[in-house]
Amino acid sequence: MGKRLVAYFSASGVTKGLAEKLAEAIEADIFEIAPVEPYTEADLKWTNPLARCNREKAGKKDVAIKETVQDMDSYETLYIGFPIWYWAAPNIINTFVKQYDLSGKKIVLFATSGGSGMGRTNDKLKSSCPGAALLQGRLLKTGLSEDSLKKWVEDLNL
Repeated sequence: MGKRLVAYFSASGVTKGLAEKLAEAIEADIFEIAPVEPYTEADLKWTNPLARCNREKAGKKDVAIKETVQDMDSYETLYIGFPIWYWAAPNIINTFVKQYDLSGKKIVLFATSGGSGMGRTNDKLKSSCPGAALLQGRLLKTGLSEDSLKKWVEDLNL
């Protein structure tokens, strides 16, 4: 089994907690996908059409990321986590995967959500990571145990 990385974006801390638990459960490295300009509560107020999250999604804009993964070439499998925004990954996830050559890597998506499903997340991300094996994403509950997360990864048969 090759080296694994859990990379995550978390707007409110929910996805962060799940990502940390997953990384520990599968003995993977962890990386926070953090924007250069952190999101404020007002930026995330999706009911406001002028909120930053809405402007980014509507404009399909890249979101500048604070840091990059050192030695991305050393990872065979990436577990990428994020909250669902409008039935897809936030734009920062597209920005993240586009900045690397992920050819030959396996990418497993996982998400948290207050109510919506994965939607067309995989379809929308596929063109941003050409050459990678993008596995069908899964919505994970925040209260999952490390054993449950470990079993989920084992069941993937990677």
